[in-house]
Amino acid sequence: MLSDSALAREFWAHGRAAACPIYDMHGHMGAWHSIYFPRPDAPDMLRTMDECGVRLLVFSHHLALFAPDIGNRASIEAVRRHPDRLRAYCVINPNHPAQAEADIAAFEAHRDVFIGFKFLSDYHRVPLSDAGYRPALEYADRRGLPVLMHTWAGSPFDGAAEVRKVAERHPNCRFLLGHSLHDDWQAAAALAREFPHLYLELTAVFDDRGSLELLCGEAGSERLLFGTDLPWFDPHHAVGALLSAHITDDDRHNICHRNAEKLLAGLL
Repeated sequence: MLSDSALAREFWAHGRAAACPIYDMHGHMGAWHSIYFPRPDAPDMLRTMDECGVRLLVFSHHLALFAPDIGNRASIEAVRRHPDRLRAYCVINPNHPAQAEADIAAFEAHRDVFIGFKFLSDYHRVPLSDAGYRPALEYADRRGLPVLMHTWAGSPFDGAAEVRKVAERHPNCRFLLGHSLHDDWQAAAALAREFPHLYLELTAVFDDRGSLELLCGEAGSERLLFGTDLPWFDPHHAVGALLSAHITDDDRHNICHRNAEKLLAGLL
């Protein structure tokens, strides 16, 4: 059902809303094997962002996630070419401890690029509570940095039990639950209620009817963050789902920009 709220009407008419910029807190970049992305690189991704009012994308380059010999260099180069529209997560792969140590050591020299860390435990096959993540978590805890973690229902690597372990150990990290423990919405909402330093990021949540209303109702829209996995998913779909959900415009403002603006204060 199409919403007829004032904010929705502005989006439907113009493709964006002047008073509601969007901060996409979960993106990627670059080509991917066996999948065709029509707009995988920074210039074309910026075109997509412009079309629906995305002010800033925070991303982790595919090369940073899966090519440790290249690592975070591709993210650094992209942000420095487009510093007004992009920021990156410093990817930590615990299977390559020497590279992870070097990336943490170099973090401060790239504060114009990185706002925090990114963990991809399901793909790297290392649980969030593993000691391999601890140096990055301790660094982020001392500085109050965001940590975006891929999370998924029932995963032995980044399911609810693993999230709880790191949330308890590191109360000053600002944890972003990527995909909000997809399909385990009740557990995600319960964790957000219990841990004030934990946020629910909405990439892939938009594919499930009713989940957004549940998370807003049980965790509060003040704990939700817009995300798309761009270029995997198109922000037009996410915006449409957000505008069509049975929530208020105040909730939409929280999700699109207010929460991200607070989270990123002092980091940009």
